[in-house]
Amino acid sequence: MRCLSFVFLLLMAGMVPAQETPKTPPKNPSGPKLPEGTSVNKDLAYGDHERQKLDLYVPQGDGPFPIALWVHGGGWEAGSKDSGNPLIGLLAKGYAVASTNYRLSQHAKFPAQIHDVKGAVKFLRSNAKKYHLDADRFGVAGASAGGHLVALLGTAGDVKELEGDVGPKGVSSKVSCVLDFFGPTDLEALTGGKPIAPLVKLLGGTTEEKKDLAKQANPITFVAKTNPPFLIVHGDKDPLVPVSQSELLNDALKKAGVDTTLMVIPGAGHGNGVFTPELVLKYVEFFEKHLKPKKS
Repeated sequence: MRCLSFVFLLLMAGMVPAQETPKTPPKNPSGPKLPEGTSVNKDLAYGDHERQKLDLYVPQGDGPFPIALWVHGGGWEAGSKDSGNPLIGLLAKGYAVASTNYRLSQHAKFPAQIHDVKGAVKFLRSNAKKYHLDADRFGVAGASAGGHLVALLGTAGDVKELEGDVGPKGVSSKVSCVLDFFGPTDLEALTGGKPIAPLVKLLGGTTEEKKDLAKQANPITFVAKTNPPFLIVHGDKDPLVPVSQSELLNDALKKAGVDTTLMVIPGAGHGNGVFTPELVLKYVEFFEKHLKPKKS
C-alpha cells in the first residue's frame, strides 16, 4: 500500500507533462497533501536575482535526510518551481525534497542556467545542518531542459569553467546520482546546423555561430569515470527531443565506465507515457539504491 500511495503522490504532483512546461505556469498549483510534520521552506534565496530561489520540504524528524532536487523544464525560457514538483512523494520515504528556479534565457545566456543550478546545490549543501540534510546523499532529477541541466550537473560537478559565482564559495557542486528525463545533450547534433529558436535564445546565436558554447553546454563534453550513476529515460516517439540525444549520452557514460542505464519507453512522447505507475516505481528504486544507506 505504501508503494501505491507513493506512486499516487508522484502522479498527482504533476509527473505527467505532455509537452514542455507551459509558458505561464500556475503560481499556486494544487498538489498532494504533504505528510504531517513536513517543514515547508519557500523561496529560499541562493543568489540575488529574482529567479535564484528554491523551495525545500523536509520530513518530520532529526535526519539527516537525503536530498532529491527537481529542476523544471520549459525550453530554458519558461517554467517554474511553482508549476509542481514531481518528486514531492519522496517525502513519505524519508527524503528532503527541493525544487529550484534558475535564470531563463531572457534573463541571461548560457552558462548562467548551470551556474544557478550549481548554486542551488551549493546552498543546500552549505545549509545541510540547519535543515537536517545529508550533504553526501544528493540526487537530482529534471525533464527536458531540466533534464539537460541535471545531466550537465552530473558530468560537470566541480568543473571550474562551469562553476560560476552563484551560491556559497568553496562548496562542492557534485551530486550522488542523476535522473534525466528526455534532456537534450549534443546541441549541435540536435540542430543539424539549423537555427532552433530556444537554442538561439539560450546561446545567443546558432550552434554553428556558438560552437564553443554549444560544446560547453553538452554534458558529453565532461563525461569521466568519476561521474555519478545515471538513469536516463526517453520515449522513442518524442517529437521534440529525439531519443538519439539520450543514446549519445548513455554511450559516452558507458564507454567511460560510469554506472548508467538508458530506459527507452516504446510509444512514449515528450513526457506522455514516461510516467506510468510501473515506471515511477523504477525511478524510486534508482533513488533508493543510490541515496539510502546500504542494509547490513
